[in-house]
Amino acid sequence: MDYHNIAHFFGSSIWGIMPEKMDAMLDFINIKLSGGDSVEMEAKKATSFRVSKGNIAVIPLYGIVSQRMNMLTQVSGGTSTEVFGGYFDNLMADNSVSAIVIDVDSPGGNVFGVSELADKIYASRGQKPVIAVANSLMASAAYWIASAADEIVITPGGEVGSIGVMAVHKDMSEAAAKDGVKHTIIRAGKYKAEGNPYEPIGDEAKDFIQQQVDSRYDDFVGAVARYRGVTVQHVNQHFGQGRVFDAAMAVDAGMVDRVGTLQQVLIDIRPNPRKLNNRKAILNERIRR
Repeated sequence: MDYHNIAHFFGSSIWGIMPEKMDAMLDFINIKLSGGDSVEMEAKKATSFRVSKGNIAVIPLYGIVSQRMNMLTQVSGGTSTEVFGGYFDNLMADNSVSAIVIDVDSPGGNVFGVSELADKIYASRGQKPVIAVANSLMASAAYWIASAADEIVITPGGEVGSIGVMAVHKDMSEAAAKDGVKHTIIRAGKYKAEGNPYEPIGDEAKDFIQQQVDSRYDDFVGAVARYRGVTVQHVNQHFGQGRVFDAAMAVDAGMVDRVGTLQQVLIDIRPNPRKLNNRKAILNERIRR
C-alpha cells in the first residue's frame, strides 16, 4: 500500500467529512508512514443493493465517500459515487422496483462526484419514492447526497449534519529537517507545487485554498437548501454550520422528516409506496414557528 500517495491525496483535496474522522485517518496514515504498527481501521465497505419484500431496493451508502474505488477505500472502506450512481440508475429504470431506500452510515468523504450524484437523485423525483435513512450516521458529504432524496428518516439513536468542507495542509519541512532530509522543489509556473508538504504554506496558497473551500461550501449549502425546500439563510442559521445533530434536534431543525428505523421504513412503504408528505409546507411551518 503506497501511503505516501494516500497522504498526498489528503493534502491536495477538499473534504466534506467529519473532522474527527479526518484526524483518525491522518493519524493512521502517519503511523504507517513512520513504519509503526497500528490497529487496522475498520473497513465498512458498501456492497451491492438488495431487494426486500415488496420490491423495495435498499442501497447502502457506508463508510468514506469517494468518487472512485481507490487506495483510500482499500484503507478505510467506503462508497464510490460512480458505483452507487450506476446502481441507482439501474434501479430507477427497473419497473419491478417500486421504491428505493438509501441505507446511510457514513462520516462523509471527498467532495469529488458528490454534487453529481446528489443532483442525479434529485432529478429522479416523481419517478418512484426515494427515502434516505440515517442508520446511524449521515454526515457531511453523505448528508449532501441523502438530502436529495424525497424523504430523510433518522434512527432514534442516529446523527446527521456536519455541513461544511475542509482542506488540510501537511507541513513536513521541520520533521524532514530533523531527519536530515531536504527536499528541493524545481518548478516552472508561479504557482506550480503550491501547497506542497515539503515547504511551509504561503499566504497566497492559503488564500487560494480558502477560496476553493468557500466555493465548495456555498455549493453544499445551496444544494441542501434546494433539495430540502428552504432558503440558504435557513440552512446557515438552523442546520448546524458543521455541527452534528441528534434525532430530536435534526427533526426540529428540518434537516430530516421523521424518526424511524430502517425496518420501519421498509414496512411503511410495503406493498405500495406510501404517499410522501409535502415537505416544503412542513418545513415552512417549522420556520414560521
